[in-house]
Amino acid sequence: MKITNRRNVLKVGGASLAASTLAAPAIAQSTPTVKWRMTASWPKSLDTLFGGCEYLSKKVAEMSDNKFQIQVFAAGEIVPGLAAFDAVQNGTVECAHTSSFYYYGKDPTFAFGTDLPFGMNPRMRNAWMYHGGGLDLMNEFYKGYNTIYLPAGQTNGQMGGWFRKEINSLADLNGLKFRVGGLAGTIMSKYGVVPQQIAGGDIYPALEKGTIDGAEWVGPHDDEKLGFVKVAKYYYYPGWWEVGPNVGVFANLDKWAALPKDYQAMLASASAETNQWMSAKYDAQNPAALKRLVAAGAVLKAFPPDVMEACWKAANEAYDDIASKNAKFKKLYEHFVAFRDDQYLWAQIVDLTMDSYMARFRNQKKQ
Repeated sequence: MKITNRRNVLKVGGASLAASTLAAPAIAQSTPTVKWRMTASWPKSLDTLFGGCEYLSKKVAEMSDNKFQIQVFAAGEIVPGLAAFDAVQNGTVECAHTSSFYYYGKDPTFAFGTDLPFGMNPRMRNAWMYHGGGLDLMNEFYKGYNTIYLPAGQTNGQMGGWFRKEINSLADLNGLKFRVGGLAGTIMSKYGVVPQQIAGGDIYPALEKGTIDGAEWVGPHDDEKLGFVKVAKYYYYPGWWEVGPNVGVFANLDKWAALPKDYQAMLASASAETNQWMSAKYDAQNPAALKRLVAAGAVLKAFPPDVMEACWKAANEAYDDIASKNAKFKKLYEHFVAFRDDQYLWAQIVDLTMDSYMARFRNQKKQ
């Protein structure tokens, strides 16, 4: 009886194996080979931003058994870092990994794809995009530029940047040439800052030559790699203009529509995984990098209260002004602010209370 059963099992197993062997070529034949190019806004030296592009490309290849391949190019290899979106829109490349707010000059509404100054932290932004309707609203807007957007990276809360001199009051901003992206430059210009939008790989020489007086980028891990502590020692926080900023993939809408549905799903899945991968990697790397920067001479400073308060006031005035003239911005802004307010209502009950306690406990132990 046992032998008979065993023979039956072997027969069934053999039949299954034969079926799978026969089916494999049919599946392979129905799966096309697709090769895309992705241009990035980052230099290769940034192992978390550019590394995120490589991670995403690898995941897509794994899911498609190497049938869907995305070749990644660093800033400048195909187009300059700040021209990545244009290369996608006009079809020079199929996709790009970049920050949406670099292109706010086309329309301030582009800021929402990265973050608004005084916006939402990473968890809040993910909630807004994936479950709050934010991503659908953004893609409704991006469709007008022949693109679709997939969040594919989080740099988390950022530092306020490197300065050659101390910022002791609001008056010290006057005349300052400062590298800053997105709407923050517009806001800070109200107080005399001369904003400069410079790609990541070009910031160090500009600081070194004195072309700019200060620069913000991301946070300790990336800032250490770019060497800013060698040319500007005052390191300010918080980066109120990027509370929880996303970077992501812009794909040409026509190229996206031509992709098989399963490849679209693979790219969306790989982008979402990269979003989490990058956020976790920055959180893991930044504490040690911050310690090394301080040991190398960085002087940590908080922005003075009058700077924070003035910029908060100027930001809200700017949003109201833009919304009064731009219906697309207004639609997203009203949705964004309503969601943000509810998120901070919840965060102050749990996260803020617990985080404050744990930080206080840590500091007491250090004394």
